[in-house]
Amino acid sequence: MFFIDTIETEGLGNRSYLAGGAATAAVVDPPRDIDRVIAAAAARGVRISHVVETHLHNDYVTGGPDLARLTGAAYLVPAGARVSFTRTPVADGDTVGVDDGIALRALATPGHTPHHTSYVLEEHGRVAAVFTGGSLLIGSVGRPDLVEPRLTEELARAQHASAHRLAAELPDETAVLPTHGFGSFCSSSQSEGDATTIGKEKGVNDALVKDVDRFVCDLLAGLEDVPAYYAHMGPANAAGPDPVDLSAPPLTDAADIAERLAAGEWVVDLRNRIAFAEGHVAGSFNFEADGKLATYLAWMIPWGKPVTLLAESPAQLAAAQRELVRVGIDRPAAAATGTPGDWIPEGHGPRSFPRATFADLANRGTRGTDSTTVVLDVRRDSERAQGWIAGSVHIPVHDLHRRLTEVPPGTVWVHCAGGMRAAIAASLLDAAGRDVVAVDDSFDAAREAGLPLTDGQRDL
Repeated sequence: MFFIDTIETEGLGNRSYLAGGAATAAVVDPPRDIDRVIAAAAARGVRISHVVETHLHNDYVTGGPDLARLTGAAYLVPAGARVSFTRTPVADGDTVGVDDGIALRALATPGHTPHHTSYVLEEHGRVAAVFTGGSLLIGSVGRPDLVEPRLTEELARAQHASAHRLAAELPDETAVLPTHGFGSFCSSSQSEGDATTIGKEKGVNDALVKDVDRFVCDLLAGLEDVPAYYAHMGPANAAGPDPVDLSAPPLTDAADIAERLAAGEWVVDLRNRIAFAEGHVAGSFNFEADGKLATYLAWMIPWGKPVTLLAESPAQLAAAQRELVRVGIDRPAAAATGTPGDWIPEGHGPRSFPRATFADLANRGTRGTDSTTVVLDVRRDSERAQGWIAGSVHIPVHDLHRRLTEVPPGTVWVHCAGGMRAAIAASLLDAAGRDVVAVDDSFDAAREAGLPLTDGQRDL
């Protein structure tokens, strides 16, 4: 009897899988921190015989080479992927035995990348599930614009054809098990739901309900900005990432933190946004450990810039370090644990800024009625398109560090959709010496507060 275990990487919106039988198993699209995979196999009492990649990933560093080396497993990579390491190339139709009666059959599904390959799990010849990587997702498909702009439309059309191939060749009851689509920016649109089948997707997935021209037009029109760090993931995965190093970084003190800030390095405070607003090291940035730390820090930090992490506890620091290695930020330059009192040099005080709600903003006035107040919206373009506060300035949070000079003078009331990104933005503005108020509230409350909303064509 086969089994399939899901290994979640929630911060990146991805899943890896351990699938096999009584004695051996295969790992599909392993994360960088492979100790989780090894522990899952140990819990099952199985040996990892195969490590399988659906494609060269653009949103995280794979643990595939390291896992294959440590376990002695065969490392299966699509034959068309250009890589610099030894692997077992996989072509369309290839089948590998995983355990007694359990096999994986390769099925070429280009679109997310030119070489993308899905793997059909079969037990005694019967189809049980399909690992679709970045091809067919839950209600969506993987975005086709991550490889090369000249190939985007071609790959979008290939996504449509691949989805139809999966739907045509696999039974309706086949479980669809994608890698992306649970918050990952590799998804062409944000998926809903936790599980699906080929049959369900036939009725709801745009790739299966729209003709190819309409599908491609709508898909390309809906693509959003690509996280900047994606540019570094594909090359790292093609070269073969180094083994992961999760050993503790060197500890630092207040004087060294001050020197690092003066040198232009990034000092990142991992505490929650409430604690940060109440008091923090001047010049430090707030990326909450419980938020999308890896995505937004890797998106915004200049690549290769030294980063020092400030955490409340060794456990919080270790968890953050684990998240960051998944996106190629391998070693913090330094770290410290404790409170701002431990991180600020003697004779200096903490910085702070106020937090507020949309009701507070409505009572304070918006730009245009009060010239000293700037309302800054740091949501993504697609969120902004659904409506915004009239008179507000729009700079997505991932662009803000490069566009701080575009924020008009005055006290900046910064908001997003829920508060996390507003906190990041507020910390960037505060570090730049701006007077800032972090709106820590759901954007739905803006209407309830009576703030004027518009979509550019009409009042909402």
